[in-house]
Amino acid sequence: MTQYDVIGIGNAVMDVISQSDDAFLSRMGIEKGIMQLIEQDRAEQLYDGMENRRQIPGGSVANTISGVANLGLKTAFVGKVRDDAVGVEYATETQAAGTDFPNAPVAGGDLPSSRSMIFVSPDGERSMNTFLGISSEVGPDDVPDDVCGNARILFLEGYLYDKPKGKQAFETAARLTRAAGGMAGIALSDPFCVDRHRADFRRLVTELDYVIGNEHEWKSLYETDDLGLALETAARESGLIVCTRSSSDVVLVRGEEEAVVPVHAITPVDATGAGDLFAAGFLYGLATGADLVTSGKMGVVAAAEVISHYGARPEADLKALFAAEGLV
Repeated sequence: MTQYDVIGIGNAVMDVISQSDDAFLSRMGIEKGIMQLIEQDRAEQLYDGMENRRQIPGGSVANTISGVANLGLKTAFVGKVRDDAVGVEYATETQAAGTDFPNAPVAGGDLPSSRSMIFVSPDGERSMNTFLGISSEVGPDDVPDDVCGNARILFLEGYLYDKPKGKQAFETAARLTRAAGGMAGIALSDPFCVDRHRADFRRLVTELDYVIGNEHEWKSLYETDDLGLALETAARESGLIVCTRSSSDVVLVRGEEEAVVPVHAITPVDATGAGDLFAAGFLYGLATGADLVTSGKMGVVAAAEVISHYGARPEADLKALFAAEGLV
């Protein structure tokens, strides 16, 4: 039976990426720099309007798992796609990149496979228009016992809490992994997601083994503008917390151990996936027994790589980059 180092469960979303100027965004009625959910008709309109589009399997936690696979660990991603062209490509490309995709595309599903149309402006800002489709229907029946019960680390996507069956899938996966002696943790996903599920997420901070969020998500979780207070509270309640801050130091706390890792600001080509790949580097450190400082530095290096090009997945050999920094 396959033993996995790191697995994830989340939305399986095909990223469809196009370079677009502000005039195009205005003409298409796209709000710059944000992620918004759209319906199927709007998704088809934007998809047809994209020029020079590239398709890359995406989704927040799926991007993270892809980064961990790039680093050479054994990975799997639990998600849901339909047997349409986008879904088959998603599953095939995920496998080809070194991550197991245990759930076969659903034959004749009612909803099409999920996709996010990402319009990247010359300044690196991304405007994301996401049609969730079938990926948001992932439920406990989609959680494979033999995968989750044979994983050392499980990474969960906070967005799953937006639907009851996603919440059940989340909690089933965490229970299976932890019962087998593995670790389970969560990405807080975004401040609005935190607002919607604050009570559940506050509970998960106390129950799970690690939690990753950015400064806005942590402040939202504890309903304060004082980041220091939010992190102090979280550190008391959780075994391990991580806080990223745009172009500023990363803070990691585990018990009495605290690490502050500096970030070297660079101008992004495409900011898509920065948080996802930070998580990949951090989880690689966690899986290989690195200390907090080293794990944080790994996350920073991985994030810097992914924002240096278009797309939310690494193109360089991340382990070679770690070696160049003396991290491995």
